[in-house]
Amino acid sequence: MSGRPGGAGGGGPAAGVSDAFWDALDDAERAALRRVARPRGYQARMPLCYQGDDSDHLIVIESGWAKVTSSGADGREVVLAVRGPGDLVCESAVLGGRERSATVAALGPLRALVVPASRFTGFLDAHPRVWRLVSGTFVRRLDDAGRRLQAHVSAQGARRLAILLADLADRSAPHSAPDVSGGVVLGPPLSQEELGSWMDASRETVARALATLRAEGLVRTGWRKIIVVDPPRLRAFARDSG
Repeated sequence: MSGRPGGAGGGGPAAGVSDAFWDALDDAERAALRRVARPRGYQARMPLCYQGDDSDHLIVIESGWAKVTSSGADGREVVLAVRGPGDLVCESAVLGGRERSATVAALGPLRALVVPASRFTGFLDAHPRVWRLVSGTFVRRLDDAGRRLQAHVSAQGARRLAILLADLADRSAPHSAPDVSGGVVLGPPLSQEELGSWMDASRETVARALATLRAEGLVRTGWRKIIVVDPPRLRAFARDSG
């Protein structure tokens, strides 16, 4: 296996450029983390951790994708984020010493390294540089949340969806073979309902937005499958459309 848990690359701001936690570790750090971790497989919809649980482990995704959701008092589930190969998940409660604020569940078959909280803190004590990587992960996620909130305020349906899909295309490209057309097959198998929850829109709004992007020749779609035909054009549409 290469240095990356899921093979090549990790998600990031540009295709092939990774900001995933695992990819930022050096070989010695990866080997040390594996020694305190337990590999585990998850099937689709299996939880990696539950909202409200006490903190006892965190997870590094090796391959596959997961969604981060939160449920309110009314039981409504809201998609907060999507995580993929190399990402650290279920970590904030462990490091913050509080109940988990979200549920993380596999979107499809997923392989991961499960690390007990005490072993991870011991690993961090032995590898101080990794503390900065974990802090950097938190900062990037706050920045991502801020950008998404700004998009919710300033962008309408098709452009808001394009912003999400362009980001997912960048993150998916290193982990999947190109489509026969040369496009990027998005890794996370998200439904229209899940996309709508993530972008704070109805399923109907997502369906209309996808129709617009298809008409522009930017995406092709199937059941829980989206192919970004031309990532640079999609990003330009996300940036420039009114």
